Amino acid sequence: MFEGAELGHKVSKQAFETGLPELRTRLVLAQQALRNSHVPVIIIIAGVDGAGKGGLVNRLTEWMDPRGLQVHAYWDESDEERERPRSWRFWRTLPYRGSIGMLFGAWYNEPLALCLSEQASESAVESAMKLINDFECMLCEDKALILKFWFHLSKEDQKSRLKSLAKDPRSHWRMAPEAQKAYKHYDRFVRIAERVIRETDTEFAPWHLVEAADHRFRDLTVGRILVQAIESHLAVEKSLPVIPFSCTQPPKNSTARETLLDRVDLQRILAKKEYKEQLVSYQEQINKLAWMAYKSKRAIIFVFEGWDASGKGGAIRRMTQAIDARLYRVIPVSAPTDEERAHHYLWRFWRHIPRAGKIAVFDRSWYGRVLVERVESFASENEWQRAYFQINEFEEQLVQHGIVLCKFWLHISPDEQLKRFRAREKIPYKQYKITEEDWRNRDRWDDYESAVNEMVTRTSTEFSKWTLVSANDKRNARIEVLKTVCKRLETVLS
Repeated sequence: MFEGAELGHKVSKQAFETGLPELRTRLVLAQQALRNSHVPVIIIIAGVDGAGKGGLVNRLTEWMDPRGLQVHAYWDESDEERERPRSWRFWRTLPYRGSIGMLFGAWYNEPLALCLSEQASESAVESAMKLINDFECMLCEDKALILKFWFHLSKEDQKSRLKSLAKDPRSHWRMAPEAQKAYKHYDRFVRIAERVIRETDTEFAPWHLVEAADHRFRDLTVGRILVQAIESHLAVEKSLPVIPFSCTQPPKNSTARETLLDRVDLQRILAKKEYKEQLVSYQEQINKLAWMAYKSKRAIIFVFEGWDASGKGGAIRRMTQAIDARLYRVIPVSAPTDEERAHHYLWRFWRHIPRAGKIAVFDRSWYGRVLVERVESFASENEWQRAYFQINEFEEQLVQHGIVLCKFWLHISPDEQLKRFRAREKIPYKQYKITEEDWRNRDRWDDYESAVNEMVTRTSTEFSKWTLVSANDKRNARIEVLKTVCKRLETVLS
């Protein structure tokens, strides 16, 4: 694979200086055009030690406008990063739309390390490769441009380069830790790198193998690939028509099939006395279990979805009343901010993944993509259709990391919702809870019900099942949530 990057290409100083002005001009113009687009550019810098990766990045930052240009290296892993799924450290550094992020190694450090480890299983390596391809596909589907550069040196060139750098006192600070040992493992490293590149070289995020023996050839080659890719990507984006999607569903009829929501028994009622007794009992259990989770370093995520006025807030309060406020955080999810819209829709949720031993309670969540964004056409059909797979993979990463994930849908009837809406309008301290949007959403009940049924069907997995809560009676709903939480945590923590 690397023979084509060992051909000995060189660029003279005169040719370099002659071609540089045009390249720099095009780079700056492309960067300016990029700022007005919805495209984030992700540049992954990888390769053999001594190939001048740092020098190349320094050169690019000199050629382009540093505003809207971010550089990230992933060396030592912090405690904060170790306490979350591995993808968390990458999600938080992804560039926003209209900007460029240059990432050293990025998510390729792990599969390379896995392959180098003699104890790594084949299944672990394959899983890491698949996760990368799925992740990059998801970003590209969201309009990201991913450019992956592998900088290559022959074995003799690397030996010569490392020896030269070691003798030059000005170069010591530029050498990554352990770089001097790289030559000893060159053959094995290149063999492993070839496999990683081959299995992650996709049509949506291909690798570019760059010969790095001559720094002028290396820098001009990368600059030209970069500017051509940005110009082409922006041209394609402008030519794509925006097709609005209507989620209107056919009206219900007597022959329609029974759905999962139809099976929720909304007649369940809990007497006030029994409610009070069970509330105290379950809250005591939750308090103990929350501290057990903290001591055993198990993070917990609770997701609450449901109809407007279904009692999500009340159920959350009854649960958090029993937990020390230092252990949990409630994240209310509403319309995304400008900063959040400038990233992939999952970005804002990755930001709130709790540390080990802590609890995050999402009052609405990432499921907005397949609910309100689907029904109200805020997302195209392609966007919300592929979200089911993305959400399942996101949740699987959380669970594989050891996070306890509980998801609740609070279900009520249309009549009960209307009753609660009217009550909110009459009670002064509850009037803020009812808005014109709530009434408008109610008019599309059938559309939302169809979306909810598909959501539950396609995202209730063996590692993350939904709990459908009968919520026409608020007391019953709150106890059902508490009981489910206790049962789940007892199973996990025992």
